[in-house]
Amino acid sequence: MRGVRATAGIVVMGLAVLWISLVSNVSAQPSQGQMPGWDMWDPGWMQRPMWNPRHMGQGQQERMLRHWTFMHQGVPAEYRGQTSTVALTEATIREGATLYAENCASCHGPTGLGDGEAGRALNPSPALLAYMINMPMAVDEYLLWTISEGGKPLGTDMPAFKDALTKEEIWKVIAFMRAGFPSGTGKN
Repeated sequence: MRGVRATAGIVVMGLAVLWISLVSNVSAQPSQGQMPGWDMWDPGWMQRPMWNPRHMGQGQQERMLRHWTFMHQGVPAEYRGQTSTVALTEATIREGATLYAENCASCHGPTGLGDGEAGRALNPSPALLAYMINMPMAVDEYLLWTISEGGKPLGTDMPAFKDALTKEEIWKVIAFMRAGFPSGTGKN
């Protein structure tokens, strides 16, 4: 038993020495792509300005502009404080599903995953509504603004629906999205 403990102790000591030499070597001599002074607690990918628009991929800047605008300036005055005027009933969700299928699904897909046939050629690609609807910023005024004004002011191809749908119809689409895009409720 004493031999096993001694061997285990030597292995542990050897691993500790190896670890210390690796960490000190990495800190002393940063590899290519790492900033001077790199260490495992502050890697290079944490040091570069990731969220700077110059570092965003093609289409990502346009996609993020609506979010940035909302976080820094809020929605335009006509949408501030707006809340849904429709109840989340089965009938409302069914009507919202039909409206969504007729106006949104061709780009955003029947379940809000951005996989609609018409959306495949768009850059940036259609928003993943099934995920976005659960984000903290997906408040009523943000969704009403987004659907009503579309993407033209922000450089995307999403059409504005304020002239095609009434405000109540937009709220029904939002109700369908908030219900989780249930299948069998519209023309999916």
